[in-house]
Amino acid sequence: MKFNPSLSLRTIAPMILGVALLASCGTETADHAAMKTPPPVIDMKDFFKNPEKASFQISPNGQYMSYRAPWHNRMNVFVQKMGDSTATQVTHDTIRDIGGYFWKGDRLVYSRDINGDENFIVFSASMDGSDAKALTPQSGVRAGTLDRLHNIAGMEQNILIQMNQRNPQVFDPYLCNINTGELKPLFDNSKDNFEGWITDHAGVIRMATKTDGTDQVVYYRATEKDPFVEYMRTGYKDSWSPLLFTFDNANLIVSHNLNGRDKTAVVEWNLAEKKETKVIYEDKDYDVSNVNYSQKRKVLTMVTWTGWKEERKILDDVTKGLYDKLASKFEGYDYWIYGENDEETMFMVWAGNDRQPGKYYFYDATADKLKEVATLRPWINEDHMAEMKPITYTTRDGLTIHGYLTLPVGREAKNLPVVVNPHGGPWARDDWGFNSEVQLLANRGYAVLQMNFRGSTGYGREFWEKSFKEWGKTMQDDITDGVEWLKKEGIADSSRIAIYGGSYGGYATLAGVTFTPDLYACGVDYVGVSNLFTFMKTVPPYWEPFKKMMYEMVGDPKTDSLLMRDASPVFFVDRIKCPLFIAQGAKDPRVNKDESDQVVAALKARGIDVQYLVKENEGHGFHNEENRFDFYGAMEKFLDLHIGAGSKPAAKEEAKAAA
Repeated sequence: MKFNPSLSLRTIAPMILGVALLASCGTETADHAAMKTPPPVIDMKDFFKNPEKASFQISPNGQYMSYRAPWHNRMNVFVQKMGDSTATQVTHDTIRDIGGYFWKGDRLVYSRDINGDENFIVFSASMDGSDAKALTPQSGVRAGTLDRLHNIAGMEQNILIQMNQRNPQVFDPYLCNINTGELKPLFDNSKDNFEGWITDHAGVIRMATKTDGTDQVVYYRATEKDPFVEYMRTGYKDSWSPLLFTFDNANLIVSHNLNGRDKTAVVEWNLAEKKETKVIYEDKDYDVSNVNYSQKRKVLTMVTWTGWKEERKILDDVTKGLYDKLASKFEGYDYWIYGENDEETMFMVWAGNDRQPGKYYFYDATADKLKEVATLRPWINEDHMAEMKPITYTTRDGLTIHGYLTLPVGREAKNLPVVVNPHGGPWARDDWGFNSEVQLLANRGYAVLQMNFRGSTGYGREFWEKSFKEWGKTMQDDITDGVEWLKKEGIADSSRIAIYGGSYGGYATLAGVTFTPDLYACGVDYVGVSNLFTFMKTVPPYWEPFKKMMYEMVGDPKTDSLLMRDASPVFFVDRIKCPLFIAQGAKDPRVNKDESDQVVAALKARGIDVQYLVKENEGHGFHNEENRFDFYGAMEKFLDLHIGAGSKPAAKEEAKAAA
């Protein structure tokens, strides 16, 4: 069962009136937290050190198992023969963690960038680690795999890759020999400058995509010899995303919200007639946009989406039988079958929940035998972890906001210090599951509030559109309204509320401490935007085609200059009353270091000391283990001083005396 994710084109691109708590929240949550004894203080590093083993896969022939594990503080790839107790190290990278990887015959293909610049390099290596080679340029080029060409006759040594070497704004397709590194251009893209590509089950590029102003355009050709012709043009507010071709390569499986839909649905689409012929699955509350399929049996197996947690609709009896057999073994846990051999008789299974980071299992379907092979973070005791409970609340303008409340174990849910944690994106969302940041904060006695403010994805077109040109306005009101509810319910100590977020969440932190300066006792901005004008000027080149859409969604520097200035926290730092901690990666391609530098300089010009942590070998977030330790260690001390035990008068006097 192969998972084929697709990014929707549209995503590339007052006081609270009431509250509803879902899934056994409210009083029961507070009672559950209060009934337990507070857990021991867990070392910060236990939450953020590299996992023991992760990312398990089975080789196509079923004879080997692969995984990532630490070596010299970096995640590298290892291979182990089935039944053996020792593994062979395939990669020996000390620069950066190995990210995604996959099997291609008896070789492994993997990628990483350098210092967080997001110019990913594609490599391949044999199973024993010999003959490792870079398949794409190692500087200044962003590359990635377009199609594995798995089990396609004549393509046993080849994959399709795409990279922006010719033009940094677009990605050209190449046939790549993973043994020799030979690259063969597949399409002269110098005239059309298509940005993305879609292949059929034979590995033939049949569709190309391009952004035309605020329109998304999909082009189609029946064969490699035919020219591309415009097939579908949609405005950026609409979503029409091909997920895969049908197994006869004649039609499409598509996720879309056309024809008056608010939520995206997965449908079968007739290519010739340009219309949907069958609804495979849709949900009245959430966008549905992903499918799994069996490459061997040539059937769709499952549709997946995110509600308050990850959900699935199983589409065939074989897959249903597999999940039914495993259900009794994973009571109280989410579990997913996610990797297999070509014969689809051997599978990897992941199981976990909001308190368990995850365990990996090998399942032999023929023998109906399940074997645990690894625990992601065996040093985490799930009995000491806090439950993440889904919540809803109503904003001042009547909008329902979904979110999550995590209460510290063993403490009464009353007058607690709180960390408000808005997510990044902003066109993304928080979901349910184990979260190292949240668990660290809960372990330190903080309640953690996460909310999917307007614009968060997965809740339909209308909810998403409500965020347009609302940075620092109603989007920020949604965050403020969540804080006010916590105060009204008596959960929050109004004098000990912090706001912390990364990327857009970092922007929301800066907006919170400038536009609502009396609400927060302190803030932590992690790679956040501070100035909408400079942010627009410094986006990576491959975002340039989407600039007009960004102008529509955030603001046009020419026609919306007053709006953008009013929404840029850097111009209002004189309003900041609380301590601020800023962290930034020097090589960040999305949020340029200047975004943080501007705020720090403006505060220092007022004679205000601001804590500033910069890592020269990081980008949009800290990925190297030692840098994570530095950041979270500093944040832990900062929060303790301002809203934790260290914030109490006696503790502050002791700190002053010690200084």
